Amino acid sequence: QVQLVESGGGLVQAGGSLRLSCAASGSTSSIDTIGWYRQAPGKQRELVATIDSGSTIQYADSVKGRFTFSRDNAKNTVYLQMDSLKPEDTAVYYCQANSRYRMGYLVNWGQGTQVTVSS
Repeated sequence: QVQLVESGGGLVQAGGSLRLSCAASGSTSSIDTIGWYRQAPGKQRELVATIDSGSTIQYADSVKGRFTFSRDNAKNTVYLQMDSLKPEDTAVYYCQANSRYRMGYLVNWGQGTQVTVSS
């Protein structure tokens, strides 16, 4: 089982930057992929970016060119660098780990961190 803790959220003006962190603990060696998701009030949770064990990264079209996903295996931590923030980026951001478990996978979520972008 994997535990995830996000940090780094806050209030920022449009055009500003934030860096989110997601620290993993527990059975970290079993993790195959990690994703960043976000959910704004009244909207469905949406995928922001994913990274796999081969460091292949995919971004949602809405954040391409502005967000950067990175991983530090030594610290069991992933980061989401968010630049040129827009009010529509306001949401609770979650990290998610997909981990191997027997013949399938387990999905673990962090508690989320609030990002608010003022106009």
